[in-house]
Amino acid sequence: MPHSIGRVETGAAPHPPGRARLPRLPRLARAVRLGAPAAAALLALTTACTGSTVQGRPGASGLRDPYFPKAGNGGYEVDHYGLDLAYDPEKGLLQGKAVITARAEQGLSSFNLDFSGLKVEGVTVQGAGARFNRTGNELTVRPAKDLRNGEVFRTEVRYGGRPKALSDPDGSAEGWIPVADGAFAVGEPVGSMTWFPGNHHPSDKAAYDITLTVPKGYEAVSNGLLGSRTDTGDGRTAFAWHSADPVASYLVTAAVGKFRVTTGRTPSGLPLYTAVSPGEPEGGGPALARLPEMVEWAAGRFGPYPFAAAGAIVAPSETLSYALETQTRPVFSGAPDEELVLHELAHQWFGNSVSPKSWKDMWLNEGFATYAEWLWSEDHGGPSVQRRFDAFVAGDDSVDPAADSDWDEFPPAAPPGPGDISSGPVYYRGAMVLHRIRQEVGDEKFFALLRGWVADHRHGNASTADFTAYAEQKTGTDLSRVWDAWLYGRKALPRP
Repeated sequence: MPHSIGRVETGAAPHPPGRARLPRLPRLARAVRLGAPAAAALLALTTACTGSTVQGRPGASGLRDPYFPKAGNGGYEVDHYGLDLAYDPEKGLLQGKAVITARAEQGLSSFNLDFSGLKVEGVTVQGAGARFNRTGNELTVRPAKDLRNGEVFRTEVRYGGRPKALSDPDGSAEGWIPVADGAFAVGEPVGSMTWFPGNHHPSDKAAYDITLTVPKGYEAVSNGLLGSRTDTGDGRTAFAWHSADPVASYLVTAAVGKFRVTTGRTPSGLPLYTAVSPGEPEGGGPALARLPEMVEWAAGRFGPYPFAAAGAIVAPSETLSYALETQTRPVFSGAPDEELVLHELAHQWFGNSVSPKSWKDMWLNEGFATYAEWLWSEDHGGPSVQRRFDAFVAGDDSVDPAADSDWDEFPPAAPPGPGDISSGPVYYRGAMVLHRIRQEVGDEKFFALLRGWVADHRHGNASTADFTAYAEQKTGTDLSRVWDAWLYGRKALPRP
């Protein structure tokens, strides 16, 4: 995203593109992922084999992320979420059932789920009632029987109420965002816990099946492919969405509104699904009309598009202060401009398919997506990447308004705190790190590096250390000067 965290912030001052922050100025995966049928079969096998007494211990209540230490949970990994949600836009009420299929990574006497606000009505584990309690945003579950190390287990949580948004460390709102005629769910970094319980850290990715039931006259949109649209016979419609490829929970979305929906395909046959709020331009505006072209261009630069579908969700303008690269279907607040569409599309490769191991690794999302913007601009009549790079070094905002910003305030690999992970240095200096690599190794090796990175880490997680090691191995070049001065260095205006 262009800021804020993978999102793009809107505002009068130059801001990074990624959550994509939208300045107003111009501007390894797990070896095996279980599908639902395989998970069910293995579940039946593991639950049948209960032999000796299990000596479990509690799973950790956080993964000690450097910026969000309580995000995520230890002791298990999720393979699949089945979410069955019903939303009443007039009352603002959400009723939900989450079925979470996971694998224990230790013997578990209890485990935690990240969950904020909504009332828990009941929990079962392996079909048996489980005790539970809430402390802050932690839902602690105690199964009737301890879970064995390696056991695949199914947890069902029933819940409901009026979901509430969270405020990020940088002041942005995230989570379940109600509007006059619906709602939009955006989750970076931890907002998804406001509407479903889970292991809410990007290091634990899973497949999703999400059914959204809404009153007739409303559309309900989520990630992946729409499997069915069913009249429930009680004045409501159920929309069933399926994401077979692993998704980090911050990239999961749910949108309810009286959208105008358009569908189509890219020239190479990729399905497109775009939902636009009333009052916004038809189709989301001229920039979104170029999405099929952009998908083909990006595939040529970075390798095949990594998911089964693409598209967009356009919320009413002013709903959010940013855009977010929710997987397969980014959320925009109002009709986006061309660079913003490209930025969020680039995240499908950089951030969505290859996701960060921790929130400290955000430049691997935002720096790459910003560099993709620069490449698109160069190829479509804008300034060259080299000219833009030179403008940032010189502080020349006639080429790019953000060039005279705080892009060099801190190194992109070391944001000072959680409120900085969507700040200018993560976006712009992150992109400049990539250009310095290109200057060192030449175009052929550089673009092979980008394509290799997304191919070799497809649907996985990676850290800054993973990238620096991979870049040197792939290019056969000692890049320590780039890392020292540009990626980790603290000098105020690094120069090549």
